Amino acid sequence: MSTPDTAAEPAGHDEPAGEYQGAPASRPLEIVFAVVALAFTSGYLFLSTQIPLRREAAPGQIDARFWPLVIGVTGVVIAIALLAVAITRPAPTREDLERIQPGGYLRVIATLAITGAFIALWSLGTVILFGYRIEVFPVAAALLMAALMLLYGHRRWLSLIIYSASVTAFVYVVFGMLLRIPL
Repeated sequence: MSTPDTAAEPAGHDEPAGEYQGAPASRPLEIVFAVVALAFTSGYLFLSTQIPLRREAAPGQIDARFWPLVIGVTGVVIAIALLAVAITRPAPTREDLERIQPGGYLRVIATLAITGAFIALWSLGTVILFGYRIEVFPVAAALLMAALMLLYGHRRWLSLIIYSASVTAFVYVVFGMLLRIPL
């Protein structure tokens, strides 16, 4: 014999029905996201037209600006579509998303600060320390990974060091050494 309370509760749910509340629908949030996406992709499209060419391609041939322009135009079109949908339709429900957790804004600000510090360090390129030329990217990338992992709750030191070093080494070997992209 089953009770009415257990029959109404969905299988696999640990919390009582009706206690979980997802994030509320927000039309202004959808519009702001679409406007930011449009501004970002428009800036990307503008910058892709400014790529210097060693020599102009013949008509019908692809040059260094082709794929950045394709990506930029596609991004602008998608951002305009997002803006049109955000303005003309009701905001979609966001019940599957959790509400903002305590400390969420602080983590976002800390993430932006850590990323800004990484970009500032990376822009140094190389430094000379005790007579040795040292590439800044591997050190800065490992510190970025470790700082972000600590910020988002990783606490095991051995795995933090191994993961940060291995990801940094992978990126450096693939892009810096094999593809010869200046990092």
